[in-house]
Amino acid sequence: MTTTHHYPAKTPRTPLHVLANVIRGGLIGMAELVPGISGGTVALVVGIYERALNTGNQLLRREFGKVDWAFLIAVGVGMVTAVFSLSTVLHNFVENSPEYARALFLGMVAVSIWVPLAMMDPRDLRRRVGMVIPLFLVAAVVGFLGTSFVSAPREDPALPIIFVAAAVAVCALVLPGISGSYMLLAVGLYTPIMGSLSNREWPVIFTFMAGALVGIALFVKVLTWALEKHRTITLTIMAGLMLGSLRSLWPWQTADADLLSPGDNVLPVIGLIVLGGAVVATFIIADRVATTRRESEIIATEQPA
Repeated sequence: MTTTHHYPAKTPRTPLHVLANVIRGGLIGMAELVPGISGGTVALVVGIYERALNTGNQLLRREFGKVDWAFLIAVGVGMVTAVFSLSTVLHNFVENSPEYARALFLGMVAVSIWVPLAMMDPRDLRRRVGMVIPLFLVAAVVGFLGTSFVSAPREDPALPIIFVAAAVAVCALVLPGISGSYMLLAVGLYTPIMGSLSNREWPVIFTFMAGALVGIALFVKVLTWALEKHRTITLTIMAGLMLGSLRSLWPWQTADADLLSPGDNVLPVIGLIVLGGAVVATFIIADRVATTRRESEIIATEQPA
């Protein structure tokens, strides 16, 4: 039996719907600033993931007449507003309280590893378990070793590096469970880019935006293909890399990202780790509830009257 995909209808252009989409975009923008929370996951939670992905595909195919511009502009305004208004707060937090910032982000990322694992098909996972476990461990080792070399914050990174980092980090908007800010944090670019946003350094900002646009154009179809054809393998690699890259979020580090033993602030650090994990767990649970509700509605509409 062939399944027909029904794309979402265009949103009404009433002030209430426009305001709702601005708020949704703001929530996604906030998520993209915080390592460990995926903008794609938030898009699922607020119910616009499928519509946003469809809009992105229409833009890539240059089907401009089919694009829901009212929806796209409203969500875009919300995202941009959130990014510029909150970047200074997050930049100051990371700069002035690095141990506490890493502790909070560590809890967020550690719990978010569950998302790609939960996205796997259990039956396919059981069939491939002999390959999945070694692959997961190899990816974790690669993530650990990779961040051991580059996790220290970079001072004045070159614009080409920012361009490439943006192209990779923007994949988080496409794939729920993967945090773009976490990718930047793992390679030492989160702090300088947040600082550039806070200080309105436009060359860096425009370079990042250009890289993000190129990344969307290059990776949307690649990620979609990988998830459709090799879903379990793709998600396994992503989960392993996330686990290994937790090294970059160990709270106690030197300026060169060398790991240190815990200091005297163990209790508040543990508290922030738990808090960060609880925040992401809340998003994951909300995502599950929203997904279950949507599936129930789809089943109800497909049943004959």
